[in-house]
Formats: sequence, structure tokens, C-alpha cells
Amino acid sequence: MKVFLVLILTIHGLIHLMGFIKAFNLAPIEKLVKPISKPSGVFWLLSAILFVISAGLIFFKIDSWWIFAALGIPLSQILIFQGWSDAKFGTIANLIILIPVIVSGLNSLPTAYGNRYKTEVEKRLTPFTDTSVVSENDIRHLPAPVIKYLHFAGAVGKPKVHNFRAVFAGTMKRTMESSWMKISSQQYNFYDDPARLFYIDASLFGIPFDGLHLYLGEHATMEIKVAALFTVADARGPKMDQGETVTMFNDMCLLAPATLIDKNIQWECIDSAMVKGTFTNRGQTISATLLFNEKGELVNFVSFDRFHSLDGITYSNYPWSTPVRNYRDSGGRKVPNYGEAIWHMPQGSFSYARFDIIEIDYNLSEFK
Repeated sequence: MKVFLVLILTIHGLIHLMGFIKAFNLAPIEKLVKPISKPSGVFWLLSAILFVISAGLIFFKIDSWWIFAALGIPLSQILIFQGWSDAKFGTIANLIILIPVIVSGLNSLPTAYGNRYKTEVEKRLTPFTDTSVVSENDIRHLPAPVIKYLHFAGAVGKPKVHNFRAVFAGTMKRTMESSWMKISSQQYNFYDDPARLFYIDASLFGIPFDGLHLYLGEHATMEIKVAALFTVADARGPKMDQGETVTMFNDMCLLAPATLIDKNIQWECIDSAMVKGTFTNRGQTISATLLFNEKGELVNFVSFDRFHSLDGITYSNYPWSTPVRNYRDSGGRKVPNYGEAIWHMPQGSFSYARFDIIEIDYNLSEFK
């Protein structure tokens, strides 16, 4: 979609140069029959510059691109009306460009999900004074499979985790029959005052979606919009609070195993490859089963305490699992490189998310 937008902005901008060239008789332009005054020619040039600048800013991933396009569209359309018989088809290009301009303009508002996400994260990125490391003494009360996992993951001897930031790329779909949509997402988790903040950016058939999950204090919300305009999900309430507590514990197990020394987790060893963890946060208590392989890798997380919902109104309780694989080193800590999220429904297993971990950082004090 961005490549297409860069191309149409560039081509549309260059076409506007024809009006400038004709106005100043720099070269014959046979397709433009009506005469163009020199003052109008200057405005044709200005429109061209605005559109080409917009294309360049998109190419260099600068969010303010839409401002230049927003200035260029009305100027372009006035010029098109003046030379309608020659330039009327430029209206189509302006309408195509107008849609992403509106979406980007809405996304620049303080109420946009991306900006709300950044604001909430920055509130919590305060300096911390604890520089202690995870010691053998810290883990001695844990079941043997969890101790082995913490050694494998490189948590022992490393600083305790106060927060982390993770970036993901992958695909998701809403139902078994839906098409996969590409996603990119990032999240921050905090553990001194537990919170989970997750922002997702996705597209399906060129239509943008974005979503914001916030688990702050006792409550969790999940909001999703299409094209920054239409809300398609707004989930909140007790079931959402419980479900996001499961997700918080899942993140602790998979992405921040150093936090498994938390006193709010109660452990039960089932066998040498399986343990049950019961996690309590702000009055919510959930449990999950963790499965390990012979290397000590955590390979799956299964919970019966999470709820499936498409609209945030109707909820169903199904087993939920997140199998992972391909552990890699990240700054001396090992994390899974690939994972899935699966609902185990009566009609069969529904893998609704597949993702790769692109980047992960721990104990940040500034927004990244």
C-alpha cells in the first residue's frame, strides 16, 4: 500500500509539472490545449512540489507526509477545475490520495491509538534504582523444570526485569474462514506496577486496521478501528480483565522469564516436563500449564482462563495455547523467535495469530 501511495504521489506530482512547463513555454505540451497563465503555472509547480515532498516523506517513514499532501490536494483540484477539459482525470488521483491523508490526519490526533499508547508508556518509563540480579537464591523455591528453564533462558545472573519492549511481525485472522492479514505490533510490559500496553497496526486488502490493548491497574480494554474511523471492537469488563491477566502471565513466561520469581505466582510441579502456575494480579487469579522439552525450553503455554470475543460483547471460554519455537539469543537472554496463538474450539483448533519476534529490549527508561 505504501509503495502504491509513493508511486501515485510521485506520478501525480510530476504530471503537475506539465502545467508549469506550458505556462512558461519551456517545452510543447500537446495534451494541454487550454492556455495557462504564468501565475497559474507557479501554482501548478507548487502542487507538484507538495506531492513529491509527500512521496519522499513516506519513503523515509516520516509521519508528517500527510500535511504536504493535504495542502496539495485542494490546490491541485482548483487548478484542475480551471483546466477541466484537459485535467479532469487528475480528480481521480486526488480522491485516491485523500483517503490515506484523512486516515493519517486522524492518526495524528492525541486520541489516536498510537498516540494514546505512547502517552501511557511514557507515564511508566521512570528510572528505577534496583540493579540486583536474579540469583540462585531467588529461584530455589521454583519447580525443577522452571529452574532449568531460567538457566536455559539466561535469566540467572542477569538483572531483574522491570520492563520490556517487544516488536512483532506476522499475520492474524478473526475467524477460521477469514483471510490472513499482515500485522506489525509492539508492546511494553511493566512489572514494578504491573501493566501491559500493546499496539497493533494491520491491513487487509489494503484497508488499514489498528488496535490498542491496555491492561492498567485492575482493568483491561481492547479497542480496534478500521481506517482510524470505525470502531469494530471495544472489549472491556470482568472477562476481559481476567483474559488479559492470562496474557500478562503468558508474556512473563515467554518473554520475561526472569519475572517468574514473582511472589504472586504459586507453582505446582506435575512432572519433569510440565508445571502449573497460578498467577494473581490485583484480585484476578488465573492458572496455566507450562510444557518444557528436554533442553529446558518452554515450548507451550495452555490456559483455560481466557475468553474469545469478536466484538467485545459476547464471550466464549475455550482453552488457549501459545506454542513457541526457534529460541535465539538476545543480549545474553534466550527468547523464542516464532510463536502462535490458538483457540481450541469444539469445531477444531483455530490458530488465529502467527508472529515473529523482531526485537526485544529490557529495562528501558526512554520510549523507543
